[in-house]
Amino acid sequence: MPPVLQGYGPGGFRISGATVAGSVLLLPDRALPWAAGSVAEIDANSLAPVIAAGGSLDLLILGTGRRFALVPSGLVAALRAVGVAVEAMDTAAACRTYPTLVAEGRRVAAALIAL
Repeated sequence: MPPVLQGYGPGGFRISGATVAGSVLLLPDRALPWAAGSVAEIDANSLAPVIAAGGSLDLLILGTGRRFALVPSGLVAALRAVGVAVEAMDTAAACRTYPTLVAEGRRVAAALIAL
């Protein structure tokens, strides 16, 4: 069962009844703390769990913080190489989009930078 994103606020998220401080990765079977605090800190290494799950995912929703930011092209290529498309948006929009896609049964993960 995918983790349930129930809310977000300054500094963290509410996931499946638990408060998670800081940024987070949401995979189809678990939520993981994520060290990224800005788009500049995101690389293929920081998204290794997503890349490893590539065969079971179609899409990564990337919440880029308070404002939208472009995803580095090298990161897009690394994800595409394992069959995962990436859609970047500000974290608030990502927190609205991810649960909708999960409810539709989509094969989706989220990487959310805390606000």
